[in-house]
Amino acid sequence: MEERIPLLSKRFPADGTAGVGGGREEEGGDRWWSGLAREAGKVGSMALPMAAMSVAQNAVQVASNMMVGHLPGVLPLSASAIATSLASVSGFSLLVGMASGLETLCGQAYGAKQYDKLGVQTYRAIVTLTVVTIPISLLWVFIGKLLTLIGQDPVISHEAGRYIVWLIPGLFAYAVCQPLTKFLQSQSLIFPMLWSSIATLLLHIPLSWLLVFKTSMGFTGAALAISISYWLNTFMLAAYIRFSCSCKVTRSPPTIEAFRGVGLFLRIALPSALMLCFEWWSFEILVLLSGLLPNPELESSVLSIW
Repeated sequence: MEERIPLLSKRFPADGTAGVGGGREEEGGDRWWSGLAREAGKVGSMALPMAAMSVAQNAVQVASNMMVGHLPGVLPLSASAIATSLASVSGFSLLVGMASGLETLCGQAYGAKQYDKLGVQTYRAIVTLTVVTIPISLLWVFIGKLLTLIGQDPVISHEAGRYIVWLIPGLFAYAVCQPLTKFLQSQSLIFPMLWSSIATLLLHIPLSWLLVFKTSMGFTGAALAISISYWLNTFMLAAYIRFSCSCKVTRSPPTIEAFRGVGLFLRIALPSALMLCFEWWSFEILVLLSGLLPNPELESSVLSIW
C-alpha cells in the first residue's frame, strides 16, 4: 500500500492563514534587522569619530575666545568675536566648502581603484585653495578700514583688523589641511584625523594661554595661537600620509598634473562652497550685525559666547 504524504503540513491550517511563507517572512525579518544593525554599526564607527574630530577642531577657536574673555574689559572679546566671524564668513567657510569637492573626486577615484588619482586630485585642490587664499588674505589686511566704512564702531574695527591679520597664516594652513582631510576621509582613515585634532587641541590650550597672558601680544596672541595650531595639525596629517603604510598605495609625489584639470575641480568645488557658505553665513552674520547695535562692545562679546 502506497504511503500518502499530505501537501500541507499538519502544523499549518489549510485555510492559508499561516503557511510556510510565514516562517520565511519571520526569518527574513530577522535578517533585515541584523543587517540594519550591522550597517548602523559601520556608519557609527565612522560618524562618531568624525563628530569628535569636528568638536576638537572647533574647540581650538573656542579655547582662544575663552582666553581673550579673561582679559580686562569687553573690547578684546568683542573685537576677536567680530574678527573670528568675519574670518569664517570670508575665508574658512569658503575653503571648507571648496575642499568638499574632493569628497566626490577622491571618492570616485578610490572606488574605481584609481589610487594614483587621489594624490593628483589632492595636490590640485591644495594649489587651487592656496591661490584662492591670496586675495582673501589681502582683504583681511584692510578689513579694519572696511569695517569702519560699513558702519562698525571704529575702535572695534581697528582691534578686529589687528586680530584677523594674525589669522592669515592659519588661513594658508587651512588651504592645505582641508584637502589632506578629504584625502584621508575618502579612504575611511578617520582615526588619524581624530588623534591629530585632539593632539592639536591639547597643545593649543597652553600655547594660547602663553601667548595671551605671558607675552605683550595680548588678545592678538590668541589669533597667532590658532594659526600655529592649524599648521601643527597640517604637519601631523602630512607626516601620517607620508610615512603610514595605510597610504602606501594612494600617496604620490607632486607633479605638473596638479596644475591641470583645475576647471573640473572648480565645477564641483564652487557649488559645494556656496552650499556650505550660505549655512555658515546665516549664523556668523548675526555677530557682524551686532556691531551696528547701540552698545557694540557688549553685544558682540555676548554673541561670541553664544
